[in-house]
Amino acid sequence: MDLLRFFTAGNVDDGKSTLIGRLLYDSNSISTDIIETLTRQSKTTGTNSEIDLALLTDGLRAEREQGITIDVAYKYFTTDKRKFIIADTPGHIQYTRNMFTGASNADLAIILVDARNGITDQTKRHSILSAILGIPHVLVCINKMDLINYSEARYKEIETDYLIFAQQLALKNISFIPASALAGDNVVTKSDKMNWYHGPTLLDFLETIEIAETKKIEAARFQVQYVIRPQTDELHDYRGFAGKIVSGTYKKGQRVIVLPSGIETEIEKIELHQKEVDVAETDQPVVIHLKDDVDVSRGNSIVSAEHLPKTEKEITATICWMDNAAFIPGQKILLQQNSFRTKAIVKEVISKVDIHSFLELQSDGSMKLNDICKVLIKTADAVSFDTYSVNRGTGAFILINENTNNTIAAGTIN
Repeated sequence: MDLLRFFTAGNVDDGKSTLIGRLLYDSNSISTDIIETLTRQSKTTGTNSEIDLALLTDGLRAEREQGITIDVAYKYFTTDKRKFIIADTPGHIQYTRNMFTGASNADLAIILVDARNGITDQTKRHSILSAILGIPHVLVCINKMDLINYSEARYKEIETDYLIFAQQLALKNISFIPASALAGDNVVTKSDKMNWYHGPTLLDFLETIEIAETKKIEAARFQVQYVIRPQTDELHDYRGFAGKIVSGTYKKGQRVIVLPSGIETEIEKIELHQKEVDVAETDQPVVIHLKDDVDVSRGNSIVSAEHLPKTEKEITATICWMDNAAFIPGQKILLQQNSFRTKAIVKEVISKVDIHSFLELQSDGSMKLNDICKVLIKTADAVSFDTYSVNRGTGAFILINENTNNTIAAGTIN
């Protein structure tokens, strides 16, 4: 059974949390005890409905008191056709960093639009972020159709406005669904109040959207997380390299290269769940044994000899600044890409991205909270990577404050 990762975005009060709550509730993905708890909590919040569906994702007390989403809330559910991971991201401008992280691994963006308000600056902001992060599919869910008497004309107007705006973004696949999360129209059950709409419900769309095309045949990438050397009498010569396969396929007897050293060798054995296998694939946790006695450490890459990544000490990237403190030129930072970590410095802030217009603005060298910038980063050790558009697993990284150990930025390699 395959897995679909998606996130929801939109303005505050567009109904993101309610939409997810309705999706889980109507698809029978919530246990009875949770429903009973939410029913009690709904009564204390004074909602008119029997159950406040937004409480399913608004987990923080501050969110429940204000009726908004601040942090990224993750929910997991399964139907007969597919498994899902949902990231409910906040709508406020000041929480752009939360959306950047919640969206980074998604296959689909669901952008909610209030049918009364149409396309807003936040709609554009979230669409531009989806374009920057290379989200393969975008679904524009035009919500609160019950508040405009399920008007087809208004739905068509918003659809046209969005397509005109989206032309500059080069988004790959855009779809539209009219819905009412509160009333349940076109979420799990087909609405009898919008007979003019002949497309799928939200759940049908999620279960049938083709994600195989987004899982392109990527080059074999594996990064060592741990070197296993038991050095016991029974396992005196045992030396395995443990980690998760980032992408591609690894086979027994395959020629590989260890980076950054560039030494070529061969896979002698692959272990998966303590059993030897001939083949291992993306996302599987394995232990790889090499034929030759090669010096390999945590953070080193074992890659296909036929398709090498770039290995450089300078990278150009797009980053979202996440620290409450502004960027200080020359500050010491760490760059971490999966298990690889090295000292680094932001050599140049090349430009800033206007997330209202998608234009690159001339940089003054500064970066503050939620700024999205193109930068040049210089590292102490060479980084082995593919561009983010080719391979998300090796093309993404975080920046860490060396003194506080706080994550100060997340980035994608251009």
